Amino acid sequence: MQYKKLGNTGLDVSHLCIGCMGFGEPSRAYPGWSLDEEASRSLIRHSIEAGINFFDTANMYSNGGSEEIVGRALKDFTNRDSVVIATKLAAATHNGPNAIGLSRKAIMTEVDHSLRRLGTDYIDLYQIHRRDQLTPWEETLEALHDLVKMGKVRYLGASSMKAWEFSKALNLQRANGWTRFVSLQDTYNLLMREEEREMLPLCADEGVQTIVYSPLARGVLARPWGEKTPRSETEAAAGHKDETNAQSDQKIVAAVGEIAKERGVSQANIALAWLQIKSVVAAPIVGALKIKHIDDAIAALTVTLTEAEVARLESPYTPRMDYQGVSDPVMLARAIEAATGFKASAA
Repeated sequence: MQYKKLGNTGLDVSHLCIGCMGFGEPSRAYPGWSLDEEASRSLIRHSIEAGINFFDTANMYSNGGSEEIVGRALKDFTNRDSVVIATKLAAATHNGPNAIGLSRKAIMTEVDHSLRRLGTDYIDLYQIHRRDQLTPWEETLEALHDLVKMGKVRYLGASSMKAWEFSKALNLQRANGWTRFVSLQDTYNLLMREEEREMLPLCADEGVQTIVYSPLARGVLARPWGEKTPRSETEAAAGHKDETNAQSDQKIVAAVGEIAKERGVSQANIALAWLQIKSVVAAPIVGALKIKHIDDAIAALTVTLTEAEVARLESPYTPRMDYQGVSDPVMLARAIEAATGFKASAA
C-alpha cells in the first residue's frame, strides 16, 4: 500500500479510503442494504491487513451504528495512532429542533456523540456532511475551529457544495485565523465530471485534496451496462436515471469494459485507475461490501493507463446541463428524512 500527504498537511493517508456507509445493522434505518457487524468486521480487518489506514463514516449511517462498528473493529485490529478515522455531521440522528444542521449547538453535541460511538478521544478528519445554508458560515466555521483547539478533532473537511460556497468558507477561515478545510468529499467519476469546471481547479489552487465518493458511479462503471445488483434494486438513487446522458454513459461503460478485457483486469480496476491520474484526488472512497471490492481497488493502484486509453474513456462524455450541486437545505432535509425517518425542524 502507498501513502500520501492529505492536501497541505502532514497527515499520511492510504491511496484508498474505505467507505463505511455499508457497515451497520439494516434495522437501524439508512442504508437498508448494510452489512451486520460480523460481516463488516471481516472487511475492516482485511483492509487493515492490506495496509489501508483511512476509514470514512458518518453519524447518520445506520443511525450511529456504523461509527460503533468501525470504532470497535479498529480498536481490536490495529493501533489507534496508525489509522485515520474520518466521520461527518449535519444529518439528523433524532427528531425535533436542533436535530439537523451545523449550528454551534449541533456541532458541539454531535462531536461528543461520535467520539462516544467511535470509542476514541479524537477524530482525525471531521467533515461537514453538505453545507447548512440556514446557519451562518461564521457560526459553523468558528465552532469547528474550536473543536480543533479543544483537541477533539485534528483536521477539518467539507463535502459537496458549489465552488463559490467553498471559496467563501476558505476565505472566511483564512481571514479569521480559523482552522481551514484540508479536504473536500465530492462525486467524481467517469460518468460525473462536472466538478472539473470550477471545484477541482479551486481545490488545486487552495491546496485542498478531494476524497471521492461514488468513484464507480455506484457500481455502474464496474459491470456491463444495465446489469442489476441487490443494491441497485433496493436503492433508487443507485440506478442510472439520467436519460439525457444515457447514450454517452453507455459508451463510456463500454470503453471501460473493452480496456479491462484487453488488459485482463476488472472494470473497477480501470475506472479507479483513471482517478489515480488526477492529482487533486487524494483517495477514492471504496464502498466495499465484499472482500473482492477491496482487492479490486488495491489492484487498481498498479494499473497505469496510457494517454490513448484515457482519451477513449473521456471522449464520449457529455456535460450534465442540469447539474446544480447538492447544497439546497430543503432538498437535503427531505432526502435525509426519507432515508432515516427522522423529521428535523431546520427546513
